[in-house]
Amino acid sequence: MKLLSPVTTFVLLLSFVLASCVDVKEFDDTPQGNFEALWKIIDEHYCFLDYKQQEIGLDWNAVYHKYKVRVDKDMSSLQLFEVLSDMLSELRDGHVNLTASHDLGRYWAWYEKFPANVSDTLLRRYMGTDYKIASGVRYRILDDNIGYVRYESFSTGIGEGNLDEVFSHILLCRGLIIDIRDNGGGEITTAEKLAARFCNEKTLVGYIQHKTGTGHSDFSDMEPRYIEPSSGIRWQKGVCVLTNRHVYSAANEFTMYMKAMPNAKIVGDHTGGGAGMPFSSSLPNGWVVRFSAVPSYDANRRSVEFGIDPDYNVQLNQADVLKGEDTLIEFARKLLIQ
Repeated sequence: MKLLSPVTTFVLLLSFVLASCVDVKEFDDTPQGNFEALWKIIDEHYCFLDYKQQEIGLDWNAVYHKYKVRVDKDMSSLQLFEVLSDMLSELRDGHVNLTASHDLGRYWAWYEKFPANVSDTLLRRYMGTDYKIASGVRYRILDDNIGYVRYESFSTGIGEGNLDEVFSHILLCRGLIIDIRDNGGGEITTAEKLAARFCNEKTLVGYIQHKTGTGHSDFSDMEPRYIEPSSGIRWQKGVCVLTNRHVYSAANEFTMYMKAMPNAKIVGDHTGGGAGMPFSSSLPNGWVVRFSAVPSYDANRRSVEFGIDPDYNVQLNQADVLKGEDTLIEFARKLLIQ
């Protein structure tokens, strides 16, 4: 039987607790009732209200009054959906979504206003057509004997056997590049599994809290999170992780883990963030709201909700692009060779 990691077990238990304590039966299936239900769900269970009041001046009570006047008993479902989606956007959280049969309310400004710092055309040039594929990972050895691994989404899991094959193939390389640019997240267990290949001892990578009540500040003490070294092949040389603003959620967590690894450097742009593990609840009309419920912190107890700074801030240079070169990959290659 496969045992779940402590974080996964905790998340599953908390998911049940949250689902059981968000009771919307007290609200009618009317525009006003759905508005009140949504505001209360966020007020009692969203995990970053205090933090975002401090960082961006968010006042959730003021948000209530701002949007309540836009709700009318005769408004259509489409109009209500727009108002509720606009209200949720005040949280500035890509993990917060409102799902209806006709649309998905979302906040994507965490990456839309920033340079992409990645080019599919350049990636195809570096990968060629003879690269290897192991589940969700594409990998090859570059011509200067640097290993290159491209992982586009942690939604596509990978087995320990797959990882052993990848690391066996690149074992004699001088260094390794893991490119997670545009990785929007997925399974946190995948991020943990990959990070476990880069430590030789139990490593503190961060902290986690959980809600203990309905108040904005009702949290448990910070609980440490560790990565245990893999029993498979582990990488002992230098490794660079390439990031951009579209690195989010579980990929943001992976970046946080790698920050704590002794031979790893983060190269590229500030990540997109998304440090709250998401959970869902339903409104009286059946619409589903997903929201951040479990805050995560790095090894220095700093929130990574708004992203993680790289060790080396490197932007994709247009002059390099015209030469057919990826600035971030070339910087990482030189860093690893040094």
